Amino acid sequence: EIIYSWVFNEFPSFVAEDSRRFISQETGNLYISKVQTSDVGSYICLVKNTVTNARVLSPPTPLTLRNDGVMGEYEPKIEVHFPYIVTAARGTTVKMECFALGNPVPTISWRKVNGHNPSKARLRKSQAVLEIPNVQLEDAGMYECKAENSRGRNVFRGQLQVYTYPHWVEKLNDSQLDSGDQLRWECKATGKPRPTYRWLKNGVPLWPQSRIEMVNGVLMIHSVNLSDAGMYQCLAENKYGTIYASAELKILASAPTFPLNQMRKAIIITKGQEVVIECKPQASPKPTITWKKGDKVLKENKRITILPHGSLRILNASKSDEGRYLCQGVNVFGSAEIIATVSVKEPTRIELTPKKIELTVGESIVLSCKALHDSTLDVTFYWTLNGQPIDFEKEGGHFESIKAQASSADLMIRNILLMHAGRYGCRVQTAADTVSDETELLVRGPPGPPGVVIVEEITDTTATLSWSPGADNHSPISLYNLQARSPFSLGWQTVKTVPDVISGDMESAMAVDLNPWVEYEFRVVATNKIGTGDPSAPSRVIRTNEAVPKTPPANVSGRSGRRHELVIAWEPVSEEFQNGEGFGYIVAFRPNGTRGWKEKMVTSSDASKFIYRDESVPPLTPFEVKVGVYNNKGDGPFSPIVVICSAEG
Repeated sequence: EIIYSWVFNEFPSFVAEDSRRFISQETGNLYISKVQTSDVGSYICLVKNTVTNARVLSPPTPLTLRNDGVMGEYEPKIEVHFPYIVTAARGTTVKMECFALGNPVPTISWRKVNGHNPSKARLRKSQAVLEIPNVQLEDAGMYECKAENSRGRNVFRGQLQVYTYPHWVEKLNDSQLDSGDQLRWECKATGKPRPTYRWLKNGVPLWPQSRIEMVNGVLMIHSVNLSDAGMYQCLAENKYGTIYASAELKILASAPTFPLNQMRKAIIITKGQEVVIECKPQASPKPTITWKKGDKVLKENKRITILPHGSLRILNASKSDEGRYLCQGVNVFGSAEIIATVSVKEPTRIELTPKKIELTVGESIVLSCKALHDSTLDVTFYWTLNGQPIDFEKEGGHFESIKAQASSADLMIRNILLMHAGRYGCRVQTAADTVSDETELLVRGPPGPPGVVIVEEITDTTATLSWSPGADNHSPISLYNLQARSPFSLGWQTVKTVPDVISGDMESAMAVDLNPWVEYEFRVVATNKIGTGDPSAPSRVIRTNEAVPKTPPANVSGRSGRRHELVIAWEPVSEEFQNGEGFGYIVAFRPNGTRGWKEKMVTSSDASKFIYRDESVPPLTPFEVKVGVYNNKGDGPFSPIVVICSAEG
């Protein structure tokens, strides 16, 4: 591609394009619609190659101004326009030029006749160029360029035609046909203009003949033979390009042969069964199939039919169907045959006992499976639980298979567990048939764990709890047991409840006699006639409400001290019985025989002694002493009064 530009007077002063001046990239010409004094000078055409950047300059052309008159106003005259027919490949960018001379300087406008300008279209060079990028089929049509000034107007119309290269919609696939079959190949392509089709065989043009038809991309060959084998090509072409699709045609021609798995077969079935004896020889062309039983050609009837692919089907078999069957396949290249022997036996019957069993966890049972079968056949027994084979190795000694005699087998289940409940199946297999029977085993056991425990309401000494019942394992739940755990208990302990006995139909109860201000977890255990089950999951940890303390310190006594001191000691109250925050002690004492108590507060909950010092107290003076408790909720009880003495002298 080359680009045209014009140098004014000297390089590198270029002519600037505007509504008055235009350089056509089609012709290379410079057009000035209305000359001005400033245009006088020397003009040089510069041509540049966009790939190599090589430049070529023309000799200078002078533009002079004549002094013998003035050009008057006149209507636009379209000097540059696009061709009457513009062709473009789909996906390319189309540029259409239109420029007019005139006085005053004309304005250029564009429109698509019978439609709208494409939304992606751009106007360049003061509207003298209409540019349509990525042009599509819908952009094709008649375009009009209009030049207009105060003296009049002029228009030019041209057709934009968008073409596309041929493109495959449907290609060919290799074909493998029997001699005498019909070939039909179709290739489809799109393109604008619409493509036409040609066919080649082994690179040479193919023409219609007596057996060969070619219509609109469809090739048909009737009754193919070996001479038709080869490589075929379909060509789709329009004036802008050609595309190729190719495929191979193979013609099969062979005498019948049978795969090894169909050769000499012994088929054993039972009375009343359906049997299909396969006869599918590989041959080309397709062979003719005939069946014989013994030496006689087999006649079809309601029970005995030859299927479309050649196999023989016998319905509701009986003893009369026993014998030697021969299938023969024949075509022009040869023949082959297979032999099958059919034996018809008595059907196997089975009895599994006992039929429905109810057991308790830990018990044992023997299931017995007896088979009544044709004496000429061997039998094999298989045991299943809920449809899955029992793995005697993995089951930890709970299952044992006992083969009592040739026609029966027993299944021993020892120390039965809940997980062993289900449908037990016995399957008996012979060379002729397979039969099975099932029995239901129900296992009663202690209840499953109840559902999660929810704390509905909490006070200082009670908690109202609810739960959902677990599985009763086929024995109704008789009662529930409520258990609690706190940081002060040894594991889980049964708690007192209201009601005292929680019957199996209840789903809520109240735990009572709890300690205030202690964190508890609760769980529920269910019991039935068989035993007690696993406990529920624990409830969330919850603290009981605060209350006035009820437990005074124990073992209030005296301790040795210094002269004039009264030392009072006690065992601190455990956190379990402090009943709330702000726990402390009130120490009360008075000399023996006096009335008023002197009281002192000890704010530490861990304190275990208090020292009272008084210089006026003689040695070994007896005092009555008691120690009380308190917390944020109020004062609690005092310990019993004890008499202790002040220190020795």
